[in-house]
Amino acid sequence: MNQKYKILIPLFILLSLVLSSAYLFLPSHFQSLDNRVRDFYFKFRGPEKASDDVIIIDIDERSIKELGQWPWERDKFAQVLTNLTNNQAGIIGLDIVFAEADKTSPAKFAKKWGLEGKSLPDYDSILSNTVANTPTILGYVFDFNTNNTNDAPQVPAIFIEKNKPKREFLPAAKGVLTNLEIIQKNGYSSGYMNNIPDETGIIRSVPLIIKYQDQAYPSLAFEMYRIATNSKKVILQYDLNGIETIQLKQKPINADRFGRLYLNFRGPFKSYKYISAVDVYNNNISPNDLQGKFVLIGTSAYGLMDLRSTPMDSVIAGVEVHANLIDNLLHDDMLTKPPWIEIADILAIILIVFIVTMVFYLLSWQMLLAVYSLSFFGILYLNYYLLFEQYIIINSIFPVFAMILSFIGILAVKYLLESKQKDMIKGKFASKVSADVMEDILKNPDSNTLDGAEKEITVFFSDVRNFTNISEAMGNPKSLIKFMNKIMEPMTKIIIEEKGTVDKYIGDAIMAYWNAPLDVPNHPDKAVIASLRQLHHLKKLNNELKNIPEFKNIVKLSEENSLPIVDIGIGINSGIAIVGEMGSSQRSDYTVIGDPINVGARLESLCKYYNSKLNISGYTKKLLKGKYIYRFLDLVTVKGKKEPLEIWQIHNYDNNTSETLFYESKEKLLEELKLYHQAIDLYKKEEFKKALEIFKEINDWDCKSNINIYDIYIERCKHYIDVPPTNFNGIYIHTSKG
Repeated sequence: MNQKYKILIPLFILLSLVLSSAYLFLPSHFQSLDNRVRDFYFKFRGPEKASDDVIIIDIDERSIKELGQWPWERDKFAQVLTNLTNNQAGIIGLDIVFAEADKTSPAKFAKKWGLEGKSLPDYDSILSNTVANTPTILGYVFDFNTNNTNDAPQVPAIFIEKNKPKREFLPAAKGVLTNLEIIQKNGYSSGYMNNIPDETGIIRSVPLIIKYQDQAYPSLAFEMYRIATNSKKVILQYDLNGIETIQLKQKPINADRFGRLYLNFRGPFKSYKYISAVDVYNNNISPNDLQGKFVLIGTSAYGLMDLRSTPMDSVIAGVEVHANLIDNLLHDDMLTKPPWIEIADILAIILIVFIVTMVFYLLSWQMLLAVYSLSFFGILYLNYYLLFEQYIIINSIFPVFAMILSFIGILAVKYLLESKQKDMIKGKFASKVSADVMEDILKNPDSNTLDGAEKEITVFFSDVRNFTNISEAMGNPKSLIKFMNKIMEPMTKIIIEEKGTVDKYIGDAIMAYWNAPLDVPNHPDKAVIASLRQLHHLKKLNNELKNIPEFKNIVKLSEENSLPIVDIGIGINSGIAIVGEMGSSQRSDYTVIGDPINVGARLESLCKYYNSKLNISGYTKKLLKGKYIYRFLDLVTVKGKKEPLEIWQIHNYDNNTSETLFYESKEKLLEELKLYHQAIDLYKKEEFKKALEIFKEINDWDCKSNINIYDIYIERCKHYIDVPPTNFNGIYIHTSKG
């Protein structure tokens, strides 16, 4: 056998065994990553048209504002059900449980008021009678943590389990929370409302059936579908692996072996038609919107906490998960995991490893990269096609792992066989340290530069604004890279000239730091000076970019939007961080980690919020020795931090020249800032009306140096005037990164 294939066969066997074993014996370790890849496919696909047969009645913020806080009096809710029925709703499902008596019911106060003989309305009875006379399916909740002996509601259907193995595959509940008995007994049927997220907190599948006290019970959406299809029996067909199918009237539903249905989500929040509950209560609805349709009643109000995460949206109303389930059942396009999928996944792993290791080896370096790229995207497309055209879920990660690891293996073999020993040694040494640190080690072999240590540093983050629009307008990847290099080259040069170290390029962003690995006197000033130099350089850079024909699309985009071709935001923070050589034996770098770095990144991302080009922390400001023109922006707690943080904007140097940075004049800027800081002082003293007058006055100027900050403080002042704060400390809480 050819010598080169003797090297490849062990590689093929090793990779096949490792990947197949990991797939079979460590599935949970990779499930989260596999799910996230599938989430990407959903977002790449985008929204699909949701069924017009599913309507959501929303107990939204407006309904709560007009009808009172939740829970409402039961007679109000009964009126909602009555109006839905009168407008010909087909079937109504309640994503709500009425577990306790209505304490506002007049009948409850009869004894207290001495009216025992009077006939006072009982709201629970009113709702009970309404449920009995409307096509309402009640909801209830199973408890998987606490045991109780409550009986689950009866379902008017027969559940038949065929070929049931000894092992129980369906999820089993320990307790149940049902509706008030007077309401529950008058409901035609019920279904549980439980939607169980996976370990990442995202709902990707829902259990169609849950066991309780050895009896099978349907979910709310499944029960509504069963009733709508007039199915009297539910057949749970088992095989050795668990649930094979769930059948209604001989129609198989492709649940997985645990009785879960993988949802083919239609889109983000409010993909379905939402009608405010207050409009239903006031009968401001049309029968055309409801006639013969599945109607779900739930809530999107944040205060009621029925919010969920799905692959299509991080926050949607829980009732919309039920809507997606009904939609999937109606159109029979739910996602499935066939029983043969594990064998298919393993065969795919072995086949990919074989093709990459045995066939790709024969290709030249240039052909290898081209064919590999096409094959890689071919695997991704096949996965996408099977998911959304055939509705089959195959493993997304292991075929990609097989492709990547096999390719890496081939590269390693080629490298071992074709590289010289000198290049190998040099490459191995270079991979252990960054270029700057290697230079220092060579000059000072006895130094402890690579040792980890705590050190005060100043960290810098910059980011190119509107990069997504720029990349889309550019179209050509090579031109985009050239464009970015035109930006990064002068910006990097300025950082280095000011004694900074460029840590990394993060797409269109730069991370740098000062005072490591070598000491840099006045490092906060060096960072600020480098930042201001970069901002001043933008004018020259933009003029240069205008004259490059290759970037005409970007120039046109900037002119259409009245924006500079290139604009950046910068965040700077100082503090004690851990510095040193970090990484693995294969790849390491001298870098910095710690809380100051995270704060620096947050400061950069907040440039957009405050419409600032250069944000610094209060910690950095205290260390600065130079003269600069400052604007106090805010006292905040940023995401991930509890301690308040001062945020300052630096407009420019405060020198004897009249040079300005994108503004009308230095004198006008100083006049504006003087008034602004008077308003800030009033705001901190809780004199919101006086502060509001000044903020409004400056905001009405035709030319001002910050177009966002006044709107921010005007809004806050108005809020605090309407809702006076208690224990006001001026701290604003940022709940997102930017």
